[in-house]
Amino acid sequence: MDRREFLTAGKVKKTVPVQFASPSRVLSGINPYVGPWTTNEVIHLLKRTMFGAKKADVDFFNAMTMSQAVDYLLNVSVAQTQPSPPVKNYSNSVTAGDPDQGIAAGQTWVNINTTDGGVDSARVSSFKNWWLGQMITQERNILEKMTLFWSNHFSTEADVISRGIWCYQINAVQRKNAVGNFKQFVQEITTSTGMLRYLNGYLNTNTAPDENYGRELQELFTVGKGADNATQGYSETDVKTAAKVLTGWQINSTTNAATFTSSRHDSTNKQFSAFYNNTVITGRTGATAGDLELNDLLNMILATNDVSMNICRKLYRWFVYYDIDATTELNVITPLAQIFRTNNYDIKPVLSALLKSQHFFDALNQGCVIKSPIDIIVGLSREFSVVFPDVIADYAGAYNTWQVLNSLAITFQQNIGDPPNVAGWVPYYQAPQFHEIWINSDTFPKRNQFTDQMLLTGYTRGGKTIKIDPTVFAKTLPAPGDPNKLISDSIIYLFRLPLTQASMDQLKRDIILGGQTNDLYWTNAWNAWIANPNDTVNASIVKTKLRDFYQYLMKLAEYQLG
Repeated sequence: MDRREFLTAGKVKKTVPVQFASPSRVLSGINPYVGPWTTNEVIHLLKRTMFGAKKADVDFFNAMTMSQAVDYLLNVSVAQTQPSPPVKNYSNSVTAGDPDQGIAAGQTWVNINTTDGGVDSARVSSFKNWWLGQMITQERNILEKMTLFWSNHFSTEADVISRGIWCYQINAVQRKNAVGNFKQFVQEITTSTGMLRYLNGYLNTNTAPDENYGRELQELFTVGKGADNATQGYSETDVKTAAKVLTGWQINSTTNAATFTSSRHDSTNKQFSAFYNNTVITGRTGATAGDLELNDLLNMILATNDVSMNICRKLYRWFVYYDIDATTELNVITPLAQIFRTNNYDIKPVLSALLKSQHFFDALNQGCVIKSPIDIIVGLSREFSVVFPDVIADYAGAYNTWQVLNSLAITFQQNIGDPPNVAGWVPYYQAPQFHEIWINSDTFPKRNQFTDQMLLTGYTRGGKTIKIDPTVFAKTLPAPGDPNKLISDSIIYLFRLPLTQASMDQLKRDIILGGQTNDLYWTNAWNAWIANPNDTVNASIVKTKLRDFYQYLMKLAEYQLG
């Protein structure tokens, strides 16, 4: 079954895994890419590392070499990682004396507590809408794609955390470390308020060890479920022992900071299994015991090869393709893992090697993944330059329209900040279907309804409407007055797979020319509208034809591929 057949079949019958004729899908490795650097390769790179590939962004990176483009995308500064925080876009607390009442509308709430559960629920919504806004207004780098990646890897559920400040704080940790050092990242995640709350780290004491985080730290966040060493992997005893190392951490609900209480900490020596070379972590006492033993625990875990292999597989599935066969494991995952270890677990060198590789740009790795709901929604908004209210001048309007899109993403099965469980969203880990799970008889029609409505009436909330103006996108193309170029260029920027010439000819005849046979019908209408945008006759022809054209394109299965 090929890619398009899979998408089409999803409407009428249960999906099945894609079958390949050969066990080795792609033979290339991580040697630097030396092929052509054209608009096609730029779009592939941007659609994988950002949300959508705006024409202006494609032009920007087209002026660089491939290596320069990747370096630019990976150049994320500390200032960029911490944008202006979410603001109060909700009603005042009804609880007498609640500190939230002192926050003015449009000011941030992330540093002031509330005792009102209803307000905290509104803050969680505010946080999620702010986060989506960061994706829509992203800069030309990989930060937003990586922040979402890490939120899926170090998965937490806002519904469980329940406190808006803690949800925001864990997102800030993920942003700060998105392309930084993995060990430092795990240290900060382990003692973040959100993670301590989510996996019960704050309840983990020497008298009642809680194994929840110690288990997920190894099974999901570092080592992974399948060990690569000759041993049987870490043991149940290792989970229990890690829990002892992690005892003593709590959350100060007043300061919203992690604290360590030595009297709650297990200060005995901790013996691990042969998988960890029978390492003994020396028990400590005092205020620094928690940090010191956590450091020893991470050093021990990172000494295994399994961590680097696990993380590199996850990065591969996020940026390249979900199926990892034996050849890819040998030619791509193993050398990337070696780069990870050699660079002291810095993330950026791994991303650089992967995104500059022959394997990444291999033709079989282009247009081969199903877009996630966030890719569809945010990518469309950015590629069609949908106009949102300015968050500075009209914060309420901005948050309202971002909430519209967040609500849609939830119906498409991707609720940012609230994946279904600690393993993250199912399409990123469930073999053998993986990303194919995004498409089913419920979600595919909803995706089509979304693109239809964005072109027809748009979405309105709080008096603000977001809608696609198809002429804005068409104007960015090199020759929109030529119906042939309009169609072919639109497909280049919106699709990752080509349409046949027969299909494009039919699109021109039936939609752009409205049954006419002379290309001048469209060219004259376009030129007349450009010369006089107030001419309602030509304006109606141009806008209606473009609307119908893009509506048809986005209903095609090819539009779901990235």
